[in-house]
Parts: sequence; structure tokens; C-alpha cells
Amino acid sequence: MQAINEEAEKKEILRRYRRLLRLAKPYLNGDDAKQIKRAFNLSVEAHKDMRRKSGEPYIYHPLSVAEISVREIGLGTTSIIAALLHDVVEDTHVELEDIEREFGPKISRIIDGLTKIAGVFDYGSSQQAENFRKMLLTLSDDVRVILVKLADRLHNMRTLDSMPQDKQLKIASETIYLYAPLAHRLGLYAIKSELEDLYLKYTQPGVYRDIAKAISSSKDARRRFIRKFIEPIESAFGRQHFSKDQFVILGRPKSIYSIWNKMNTKKIPFQEVYDLFAVRIILDVPIEEEKAACWKAYSVITDFYNPNPERLRDWISTPKSNGYESLHTTVMSPSGQWVEVQIRTRRMDEIAEKGYAAHWKYKDKPTASRQSGLEEWIAQVRTILEQAKSENAASAIEFVDDFRSNLFNEEVFVFTPKGELRTLPGGATALDFAFDIHTEVGAHCLGAKVNQKLVPINYILQNGDQIEIITSNKQKPNEGWLRFAVSSKAKGKIKEILKEEKKAEAAEGREIIRRKLRQMKMEMNSQVIEQMTDYFNVKTPLELYYQVGEGVIPSTSLKRFKEDTEREKAKTNGQINDAKTFKKTVSKLKGEAQAMLLIGEDQDIVDYKIAKCCNPIPGDNVFGFVTVNEGIKIHRTDCPNAPELMSNYGYRIVQAEWTQKKESAFLSGLRINGTDRVGLISDISDIISSELKVNMRSFQMDTDEGIFEGNIMLYVHDRRHLDKLIKRLERVAGVEKVTRNVSL
Repeated sequence: MQAINEEAEKKEILRRYRRLLRLAKPYLNGDDAKQIKRAFNLSVEAHKDMRRKSGEPYIYHPLSVAEISVREIGLGTTSIIAALLHDVVEDTHVELEDIEREFGPKISRIIDGLTKIAGVFDYGSSQQAENFRKMLLTLSDDVRVILVKLADRLHNMRTLDSMPQDKQLKIASETIYLYAPLAHRLGLYAIKSELEDLYLKYTQPGVYRDIAKAISSSKDARRRFIRKFIEPIESAFGRQHFSKDQFVILGRPKSIYSIWNKMNTKKIPFQEVYDLFAVRIILDVPIEEEKAACWKAYSVITDFYNPNPERLRDWISTPKSNGYESLHTTVMSPSGQWVEVQIRTRRMDEIAEKGYAAHWKYKDKPTASRQSGLEEWIAQVRTILEQAKSENAASAIEFVDDFRSNLFNEEVFVFTPKGELRTLPGGATALDFAFDIHTEVGAHCLGAKVNQKLVPINYILQNGDQIEIITSNKQKPNEGWLRFAVSSKAKGKIKEILKEEKKAEAAEGREIIRRKLRQMKMEMNSQVIEQMTDYFNVKTPLELYYQVGEGVIPSTSLKRFKEDTEREKAKTNGQINDAKTFKKTVSKLKGEAQAMLLIGEDQDIVDYKIAKCCNPIPGDNVFGFVTVNEGIKIHRTDCPNAPELMSNYGYRIVQAEWTQKKESAFLSGLRINGTDRVGLISDISDIISSELKVNMRSFQMDTDEGIFEGNIMLYVHDRRHLDKLIKRLERVAGVEKVTRNVSL
């Protein structure tokens, strides 16, 4: 064990505290410095015997969170104090009443929002989701709760190395599921990008390293290309339009996560990602000249390079709802490469990087009316949250999912019949527009006129559409409307109306279940109800009661539920309910040090299955998920469902590892694209069957005007075997691309 140098640690704590004060100086008024000192002293005292997993004094963490709040978000004294104290109520003897007495109700409310809920939770509920809900509900009181929480999460992600792998996966998944979208929605682009990159670093370390290495190795060529690209623009700016101190032109590499995302969605290798960087032009001009200056800069750029008319984005005339303003264009370089150019002012750049806090800094400037999008979004979210506070029936998981659907930031801009501009989420329908106008208009929406043409309620809105809603008093919402609604407001209101109608049927259904369970000598508790919702594939207990009341689920099916559940329970000996039970079971048999699931060895200890959604094979990074009725399922860490499973059901995540001793065959899929030719299928088949001795289950191929796409199902031993097969197939004449198809 390493000896602790207490004197050196005290000096380091003091050095970090003084650095925090220096950063905070521009934000301080009156006795703010004294208040911060009191908070610092309380935090040091409360955490004095605590250390982080890395072995460092715990106080380093709140000091770092406070520093991120100031330096990277631009928050002031209240947030600094909250950051310094954010863990004291949860982790130490200090009570919330002590905070309120010392620092007042405002800081006490923020600390309360940042403090996890303690206590026992019902079987099947998610403590993580309950904590998310508690934190998010405080957004209706003070948005700084979320901002300090983002600073806290960013520091935790930066220091995740010292945590065990299962904790890394859980924390990283929570981050990509909720915190990165939150940062994006609040305009904190720099923090959002770093959180996404760190998520990739811990969930797919090999992919992260490969992309980082590829970016690094192409750095010199990229630097030369950017220098050559911006040279004529700089000269023209200097000659005609702007003095040297009025503009900065720089090349910004795209984040590792955004490059990976593009490779993943377009199924292309790194070499084919054309927009690895963007050229950013930042102008330093008075606020009243901003719009004209940006368009003037655009004019200079298009004098030298041809723009792609499909890729012009004007977020200056109509800012994004998170406050983002910029002019984006994509132009063709002399070497035949498309280059994205972002044009913005210094004020716009600060808002783009620091988001919400920078937005408020400029709130009273002449452009304030054009910056109200973020305020409007916060107001909308507060309405949704207030509504959620009164809806105790909604589960925490349902609440977090609904809230999260409101975070994704693609938008569509449309007009009312009187020419008023309305901003809605991308993919929004005429029905969303109707609810955006008023709940009553939405509830009685029969159809719409878009640009004077009659359209149904599920018509997807396009930028610039002018919409007039047609209503009827006889019209009322039904379940199908939820398939058309995209906005949280519309979904929430439809659910609210349907819930009222469902309640009578649900009450009858609940009574039927109660009577039937009593007859079957089963207790009606939260565990049984969750098993039933899982068994009948419904999302909430209310939906279960409603379907039983309506007769969609007949009472005879309840008897079948009991028989199937008891059969499954006997099969698994009722051993495994969550990760803790699993660890206890395995550690009894194998010892504490080996309390993880070894796939290939532990089938006798616990029942586990391979998840069909991602189809892992030996060599993939995996985790186990304890299901309600089907034992443990093995998922890949990059499974599309992983972030949601780990974020909402962390207590069911089991650490797992492949230890395949014997050579077994695992079903896997490949997608092959390329140009068709005579004998191509024969060549592919020979390599698979004859050369590499791989058994195929199926081979489908479609050809369209000389371009083919094939899907092959085959049996491989492990990831290395599959990678070898992919590399060999890529060398076949005519084959352009071979990718793994994980969903079988």
C-alpha cells in the first residue's frame, strides 16, 4: 500500500482551491468569496476521511466539479457553492437542514436535487430511474441542478479509469443515454462531445483507439490541406472586408464519437468519412452587424469554392431551440473533397460551446428576441415536468423515456395561418402541431390543410409548411395517435386523455387479477405484477389492468401465466433475481475473486442465453442481464439496447466474460456489397466453404443494375474467426464492403 503524504495533499487541495477562486473572480460580487470559502471548509471537513477509488482525497472531486462549472459552463457563485457541497448530504453526516441554515433555501434546493434517493425500492422498480426523475423534476425549479450534475458527470467520466469494468459500463451507458443528450439540448456542445467520446472509450476501447490513431496519423496531411484551403479566404478577408483582428479561421477535427457514429450508420470505413474536420470562421463584430457580417463571409468563401446547395444551414435567421446560432455550408475543395464551413461570431461561438450559461450572459442584448428558443424549451419542459409531478401513476422508467424523447434536437420550422413561426421536433406531424397550438385543438384534430392542401393527421411536417388545423367536436384521441405523435407535449396530452378513459376499465381489470390470483393462491404484489407485465409484453401495470378489463388478455391466460412462471422458476431454482443474488450464488461456488459469469463454463451454475438483438460471439465484449422470466441474457457492450438496460436496470447487470475452451459454432451474419459479375457467388462460396471451412446456413443476394447486396448467415468459432473471414472476402474482385450484421 502506498504511503500517504498528508502535507503534500493539503498543499495540493489549497492550490486547487486558489485556482478555483481565480477562475471565479469575474463572477464574484459582495461577500461571494466568503460564501465560497465557507462551503469549501465545510466540504473539506465533511469529506476529510474519504478517498476516491483512485486513492486521491475525495475533496479533489467537488473542487473539480466546481472548476468545470466555472471554466467550462460559465456558472457563478451559487453553482460553485452547490458543486462544492453536492455530495455532502448523500455521503456524510451533514443534513439538508444544515445546508439550508448555513447557505439558504436556494442552495439547499439544488443540493436536494443532486442527492440520490435513499431507501428500499419495490421489486422491479429502478433506483437509477427514480434518481433521474428526482433530478429532472428539479429542472422546473432551477436549471442549475442539471448543469452542476453535468459537471459532476463529466469529472466522473474523466476519472473512470479507477473503477471496475462493470461500473465503467454502467456509468458510461447512463452518460450516453441521458447526460450527453441533456448537454446537447442545453447547448453545451463541448461537454456533449467529450461525454460521447468518453462513452466510446470505455464501452468499445478497441474502436476508440483505432479511430484516435487514424485521426492522429492523418494529422499532418489534414493540417496541410486546411492551410491550403483557408489561404485564399484569409487573403480575401484581409484585402476587402475585415481587419486582421476581426476574424479567426481554424480547422476543427470532428469528435471520435461522431466519426464512429458516421462509420456505423453509413457502414463505411474511416477512410470514406469525408468530413473528418470542419473549417470554422469566427468573426469579432458588433452585435447589430452580426447577420450581415456572416453572410458577407459566406459570399467570400463561395467566390473561391462551389457550395453544395443542399447543405446550406441558416441557424442565424432561425436559431436552434438550444440557442445555437451559426451559418453552415459545405463546399467543394480543389482536390474534390467536400469541406464543411461554419461561420459564426464570437458571441455565437461562446453560446455554442457553453450553451445555457452563455445564453443568459447575452440575454439583455439587442438579439435577445432571436435567442428565446432555449427559454421556450425550458418553459415547455417545466410544463411537462409539472404535469409529471401530478401523475404519480407513471413509472420512473416511463417518465425518463418520455423526457429523453424530448432531448433530441433535430427541428422543423413551420408557420401558423397568420404567419407565426413554430419550432417542433424533426419528424413532427400535423397532430403535433395541433397540440402545440392548444390541447383542445389537438384533442379534436380531424386533419389539416398544409399549404392549402388537405392532409391527414399523420402528415410529416416539412420546413416552411404553413398549417391550418381542422377540428371536429366528435373527434377524440385513440391509441393509434401515439404512433403519429413525436413531441413530448402531444404524447403527454394524448396519454393523459387516454389514461382518464382507461381508468374505469383498468379498475375492473385489477379486480379480475386480484380475484384470479387469490384463487391460484398467489399474492398480488409488485414482483408478481412486474412478472405479469413482462409475460404479457405490456409496458406498465395500468396497461396490464386495462387489457385484462377489456378482455384482450382473457382470464384463462392468467392460469397459463402461473404454470409457465412456476416451470421457469423450477428450471432456474429461483436463484437469480438481480446482480447481487448472482454474485452471492457464484461466489459460494467459485470464491469471491471469480464472482463473474464465465460464458462457456457456468451453464451448470446459472441458466443463460445469447441475446438475439446483438448476437454476441466469443471475443465480443459482453455483459449479462438478469431478466424477469428468462434467466440471464448475454448482450454485447455495444448492443443497441445496452445504454437503456444499464441506465434503467443497473441492479440487474452481471459482469460476464467469454472463456470458451472447446471450439463451438456460433451463428453470425454478414452483409456484402459490391459490383456484380459472372462467377461472383461461386468465388464467395468457395472462400467460405472450401478455403475457410465455414458452414453456411443461408445466402441471399439481390442485384440491381450491376450493384449487388448479399446477406449470409454462417457459423463461426469466435470474433477472430469472423474478422479473418471478413478480410478474406474483402479481397474478392467486385466486393466493395463486408460488414457484420448483428441482428439475425
